[in-house]
Amino acid sequence: MRLKVSKSKNSASFYVIKSVYNPKTKSNTSVVVERLGTEKKLREELGENIDPYEWAKEYVEKLNQEEKRQNRTVLIPYKQSKTITKNQKRLFNGGYLFLQSLYNSLGLKKICDDISNEFSFKYDLNSILSRLIYGRIIYPSSKLNTFEESKKFLEQPNFDLHQIYRALDKIAKKNDFIQSEVYKNSKKISTRNDSILFYDCTNFFFECEEESGIKKYGPSKEHRPNPIVQMGLFMDGSGIPLAFSLQSGNTNEQKTMIPLEKNIIKDFEHSSFIVCTDAGLSSKENKMFNSLANRSYITTLSTKKIKKHLLDWCLDPNGWHLSGSKKIYNLDDIQSSDENIDKYKGCTFYKERWVNENGFEEKYVITFSLKYKLYQRKIRNRQIERAHKLVNTSPSAIKKSRANDYKRFIKKSSYTPDGELAEFENYFIDEKVIFDESIHDGFYLSSTNLDEDGEKIAAINHSRWEIEECFRIMKSDFESRPVFLQRDDRIQAHFITCFLSLIIMRLLEQKLDYKYTICDILDTLRNMNFLHASSEGYIPVYERTDITDDLHEAFGFRTDYEIVSDKNMKKIFKETTKKKKVREI
Repeated sequence: MRLKVSKSKNSASFYVIKSVYNPKTKSNTSVVVERLGTEKKLREELGENIDPYEWAKEYVEKLNQEEKRQNRTVLIPYKQSKTITKNQKRLFNGGYLFLQSLYNSLGLKKICDDISNEFSFKYDLNSILSRLIYGRIIYPSSKLNTFEESKKFLEQPNFDLHQIYRALDKIAKKNDFIQSEVYKNSKKISTRNDSILFYDCTNFFFECEEESGIKKYGPSKEHRPNPIVQMGLFMDGSGIPLAFSLQSGNTNEQKTMIPLEKNIIKDFEHSSFIVCTDAGLSSKENKMFNSLANRSYITTLSTKKIKKHLLDWCLDPNGWHLSGSKKIYNLDDIQSSDENIDKYKGCTFYKERWVNENGFEEKYVITFSLKYKLYQRKIRNRQIERAHKLVNTSPSAIKKSRANDYKRFIKKSSYTPDGELAEFENYFIDEKVIFDESIHDGFYLSSTNLDEDGEKIAAINHSRWEIEECFRIMKSDFESRPVFLQRDDRIQAHFITCFLSLIIMRLLEQKLDYKYTICDILDTLRNMNFLHASSEGYIPVYERTDITDDLHEAFGFRTDYEIVSDKNMKKIFKETTKKKKVREI
C-alpha cells in the first residue's frame, strides 16, 4: 500500500491505494483502500502541530506493517510432554455470529435496553435474551443447560443462572411490545409480503401430569396424556413469523385467531391483508370478521364434509381449467392413458363457483393434481399393507383406531358356528372404506370471499405448508417440547424466545437465497467450532463448504482463514453487534 495525494487548484485529497493483479487483463491495477480526506479537513482534525503529509505517510506505514503481521506464518509451539491447562476451555462455537448479526439488525438490543430502563434492573437483559436465542438454535435444551452451553460461544456470558429466571418474567410482561417492535424493525431489513397472512394452531406438551395455570388437558397433536398449552401463529407470505399468542390447552382453537388478529391491527398498525387458514379454523365467525374493512379470507375445506350437491360438483370430471390455457378439460380424459398421465402429472387443474349457504355467500375453488392423487394413493396402499399384516398375524392387537390410523381399514364381524351366540370374531379389510376415501384423492378445496381468479386463490392456499414447517422447526429442530417450566410467565417467555429464534432462522434462510435446508444450515452453524491458540488467535476446526462460503459472503466477514487473530476476531464481534441495514432479502 502507498499514499496518493490528488491535487487540484484549491485543495489536495489523500488516498491509500494498493496494486491488485487483474487476471482478466493480466496486469496490475490500483484500487483505493481508504480515503483519508482533504488537506484542509486533516489540518482541522490533527491540529496545527501535525503535518498532514507526514501523518499520512506514517499511517500508511502502519497499515503495511499490520498487513505483514497478518500475512506472516504463525508458528505455535506445542510440547508433547506438557499437559493442557486444567479447567480451561479451548474449543468454542462461532456459528452464532451470523445469528448475532441478524439479532442486532432486528433492534433487539434497543428493545432490551428499553425494557431495562422501564423496570430499572441491573443485569444485562440483552446478553440473556441473545444467549437464550442462540442457545435455542445451536444448543437446544433447558434453561439450566442453556446457561452452561452459552459458555461454549466465543463471547462469554456476563450473567448468572438466577438472572435468567428473573429475566423471563420481564420478557413475558413485554411480550406484545417485543413482537410489534421486531415486526417494525424486520421491515427495514427485509421485504415482507404481509398482504397475505397464514394462521394455524398447534400445542406443546409438558413433562408433568397435573394441570395448573395455562397447562390444561386438551386434544394433543401428539396424542400424549399430558397437560398442554396451545400456540396460535401468524406467518406472512414470505414465510416469516409475524405474531403469536399462547392459550391454555383446553381452548377451542377457532376462538384464538380473532384476538391475535386484533393485536396485529392495533399494535402492528397493519390492517389490510388476506388471512389464510385450514379447515379447523374456518368458522363462520372468523370468516365474518375477515370480511370487514380491508381484510379477506381463504380457508381450506374437506371434500368429505360438504353437502352432496357440492361434492358432486367437486368430483364432476367436466369443466376444469389449466393455467395458461383457454381449453376446458375433462379429468377422465386426462387419466385415460399413461401418456396423458405423464403429460399432466405436474399440472394443477381448477374450477370455481359461488355458493350461498345459510345466507353466507363465498366462492369455492377446487383443484385437482395427479401428482397429489398418486401421493395419497401411495400412502394409503402402505397403510393397507400394514392393515393386512395385522389381520393375518396379530388380530388380538387390533384396537380402536384414530381418523388417519391404518387400522381404520379393518372391520370386525362376530359369528358362531350355528349363527346364534357370537363367540368368535372375524377381522377383514373393509373395501368400502378404501373406495370412499379414494374418490377424494387429488382434490383440494378452498373457500374465499375474494373475487379473484381461482388459480390465484389456489396458489395462495397451497403455500400453507410453510406455517406447518414453522411448527416442525420449533418442535423438532429447536426441541421446544416437552416444556419443563411451571410458572405461566416463564412458559410465555420460553415461547417468545422460540418465536424470535424462528424469525432469525427464517431471515437467515432468506439471506442464503433458499439454497439450503434449515437442517443443513443448523448442522453448519452447530459445527463451526474454533480452537483457541493462546496469544495468537482462533483456529477454525470446521469444514469449509459452500454453505460457509455463502454465509461469509452474505454477512460481510470471514472466519475461515487458517487462523483468525485475536484482534480480527474482536473486529468481527464488533461488526456483528452493530445495528445496521443488512442486504435486503
